[in-house]
Amino acid sequence: MKHPANTIDLTAARRTFLSRSALGLGSVALAGLLPPQKSVAITPSPEYSGLQNLPHFAPRAKRVIFLCMAGGPSHLETFDYKEQLEKMHGQSIPDSITQGQPIAQLQGQELKCQQPLTRFRRYGENGQQISDFLPFTARIADKICIVRSMVTEQINHDPAHTFMNTGTAISGRPSMGSWINYGLGSESENLPGFVVMTSVGGRSPQPIASRQWAAGFLPSRFQGVEFHASGDPVHYVGNPPGITRASQRQLIDAVQGLNQHRNQHVQDPEIDARLAAYEMAFRMQVSVPELMDLSDETQETLDMYGASPGDGSFASNCLLARRLAERGVRFIHLYHRGWDHHGGLQKFMDICCRLTDRPAWALVTDLQQRGLLDETLVIWGGEFGRTPMFQGKGSVGRDHHIKGFSIWMAGGGIKPGITHGATDPFGYHAQQDVVHVRDLHATILHVLGINHQRFSVPYQGLDMRLTGVEPAKAVLPILA
Repeated sequence: MKHPANTIDLTAARRTFLSRSALGLGSVALAGLLPPQKSVAITPSPEYSGLQNLPHFAPRAKRVIFLCMAGGPSHLETFDYKEQLEKMHGQSIPDSITQGQPIAQLQGQELKCQQPLTRFRRYGENGQQISDFLPFTARIADKICIVRSMVTEQINHDPAHTFMNTGTAISGRPSMGSWINYGLGSESENLPGFVVMTSVGGRSPQPIASRQWAAGFLPSRFQGVEFHASGDPVHYVGNPPGITRASQRQLIDAVQGLNQHRNQHVQDPEIDARLAAYEMAFRMQVSVPELMDLSDETQETLDMYGASPGDGSFASNCLLARRLAERGVRFIHLYHRGWDHHGGLQKFMDICCRLTDRPAWALVTDLQQRGLLDETLVIWGGEFGRTPMFQGKGSVGRDHHIKGFSIWMAGGGIKPGITHGATDPFGYHAQQDVVHVRDLHATILHVLGINHQRFSVPYQGLDMRLTGVEPAKAVLPILA
């Protein structure tokens, strides 16, 4: 006997059936009259290796490592020196600069110029300007492209992260890592295609919600998997006491068989995702402990990163990112929480840069030494920048800022040793070669061989894209 939940109601009258299904039948008839169209179907198999029509053209990179400085690092203390702020330190910033502009916590207050809190020097063949807060990044001046003209649309942390990660402030959309994992698949059979790790250190570390690496309307198998740098790297991936690998294999095979039988009737993409998740979890029981075991790393390598295995630091996460890249993981997202510097800017810039500067340099250097940098796009930056104006009472800080900030990119077909774009003399408005977050997404997709305008998924009657419906373009001048 069929289960009641699977029994189709056959009692509807013929006219009722036709009236309720007329649109569907009409659509089927219309589809039969139209020429066949290429479409992106969300029905991946358990052995998923990317969409058949991707990449659109020869890729420059195979993978992405995104180093997110969560909280919004000050571009004015890192990569964007402004002499005008030194000249006008303590004076009111001209109304023409700030009038009508979105300001977070400084709204309605007197806006006074704040000079940079450290010196800037020129490095590399092209004289890249980098602050004294970042002595290790200065060593790779000839390997990085500094983009000084970034703009975004969200001025508070959570929506700004959502916008940076998904291209929209609307929660529930797929993250860029999920889009890329869905489009290209993973080169690793034993690890997820999208891995996330977090570390903490600095002022007021803002929480990062797991939905920042969610798959949205894509099958859940493409969401990011959070790895922990201390303790169990992945919760519940290990077998409980008394369960052998052989018995676990037998159980998974039985469950997979039931899922496959069910899916023959309902063809639910989430069952495909479940099939893939069970199989990946089984493989990860071996691959994850091997990944996290740093005993095969030399002391020289550990010292280069400043990493202590199992300490949960950004340094250890950067070393793990290199190991993940070696194993074919497509998208690796590292968050370091602690850059929300409304006060104590000097103190907390020292702390945050001490924790992240050397590891970021080590990651780029290590990737290059191992022949992986050319095929790996590394991105450093936050969800927004900081204001040119002083914030705080006695303890210097800067407020959130979305109209101009800096990031850097390296490897993966990016032109090294250059600076792209510029802000105005106060560091407020990006005014030369402006790069919107959507342009950044288009550029990431481009180096991976994807035309962002041709990479869409039908959802709720729309062809949804990572770059949305607003104009977006790959930033071609920064490509090698």
